[in-house]
Amino acid sequence: MYRRGRRNKLWYRQPRFMNRGNNGEGWFASSIRHKLQTHLTLIEKLKRILPVSNIVIEVASFDTRKMRNPEISGIEYQQGELQGYEIREYLLEKFRRECVYCGKSGIPLEIEHLTPKSRGGPDTVDNLAIACHSCNQEKNNLTAEEFGHPEVREKASKSLKDAAFMNTVRWKLTQITGSQHTFGYITKRNRISLGMDKSHANDAFVIAGGNEQIRTSPFAVTQRRRNNRTLQINRKGFKPSIRRKRYGLQPGDMVEFRKDRYSVVGMHCYGKQAVIRNDEKKMDVSMKKVRLVRYGKGLQFQSRFIPSRGVSSGGIR
Repeated sequence: MYRRGRRNKLWYRQPRFMNRGNNGEGWFASSIRHKLQTHLTLIEKLKRILPVSNIVIEVASFDTRKMRNPEISGIEYQQGELQGYEIREYLLEKFRRECVYCGKSGIPLEIEHLTPKSRGGPDTVDNLAIACHSCNQEKNNLTAEEFGHPEVREKASKSLKDAAFMNTVRWKLTQITGSQHTFGYITKRNRISLGMDKSHANDAFVIAGGNEQIRTSPFAVTQRRRNNRTLQINRKGFKPSIRRKRYGLQPGDMVEFRKDRYSVVGMHCYGKQAVIRNDEKKMDVSMKKVRLVRYGKGLQFQSRFIPSRGVSSGGIR
């Protein structure tokens, strides 16, 4: 959006359309290249602090066409991308293996239609969800909205951009890192043979060849935007302006307020006020009342304790 806006204001020269460098083999769009580089940066960071001897990456093939229309077949694939993805596995992963109505997990789950087929509901993945047997029976011939859960519809229409990203860069990431690769069905078989529950940490443990080793607690890695650049569009009668001033605190910084520690969400009032939060609350405070403890990083690590085996998500050992 920013690039298009700038393009429309370049009245002083002729437009140039062949300067994108997108004709070469292996070219990626800027957003895809940035995500790929983020993965490479994380791997290099782990290699600097851990004695990594081998890297194994699970490469998944997501059939985005079949996710949209489970009945697609034959020549229709000539207008699509990939094949061979199981709808049930996709729905289980999408809804975190929990009933979308009561939130229960660890019980048998069924595929159900948000708008029943008897009322014209399609079999596309936008109209499918995962529910336990009791909720499925109680819902009966109602829609998700009539059953009192309109938020499920929004979850079901979740974007498939993450799947498209993995389809694009999975082999490139393997090639650049010189790592081995494995597939999801192998991970699932090995995890079940060890009697382990489904989780990213357990999948990573199995991918890395784990069985009965002592495990550490997993770390959740979050990427945070580090600049404060924003487009101001509420200036009535004036052109949009870009705020370029860097404030004293950035998103992800750690501060102390009244002897408790908080993470910075953002700044406003020209840098005079900070929005901070922790696990318990979120508040707006004056910059004069907080003390900087630690600057945040683009990649932020947060430890999570689990009672069983665990490593960080990924197959690095």
